Amino acid sequence: MLIRYTDFSSRIILPIMKKTILAILVAAAAATSFSLAQAQVSVNIAIGTPPPPMRVEAVPAPRHGYIWAPGYWDWDGHAHVWREGQWLRQRRGYTYAQPVWREGPHGWELQRGGWHNAPPRRAGHDRGHGRGPGHCPPGHARKGEC
Repeated sequence: MLIRYTDFSSRIILPIMKKTILAILVAAAAATSFSLAQAQVSVNIAIGTPPPPMRVEAVPAPRHGYIWAPGYWDWDGHAHVWREGQWLRQRRGYTYAQPVWREGPHGWELQRGGWHNAPPRRAGHDRGHGRGPGHCPPGHARKGEC
């Protein structure tokens, strides 16, 4: 039996090429969705009910390479829910702003906080973001805990 080149290409090469192109497209889609997942989105919530008083949390001993993010009152769509403090891995070039409730023209607003670009730090200046003797976790100085 004689196999013509056109039969060979249509039965063997084309399906392989289709699978290769499909694999490339799937990899590109996965890479795009991964980069979108890394984007940070800021959303503020406005409600009529003020949050309950802050809870007192024991601040754990400092951990190298981490900052302490204190707990805060979140809103789950129906009621305030306490989110416990946690250690967050430091991000070089960023500062962490904790979530804050503020009374605004439309009621109480939760500003979610998160990581923000920070200007480069000069040598010898510790701004209290997780390192050194001047470190005070965000929000604790205001409560007289540092």
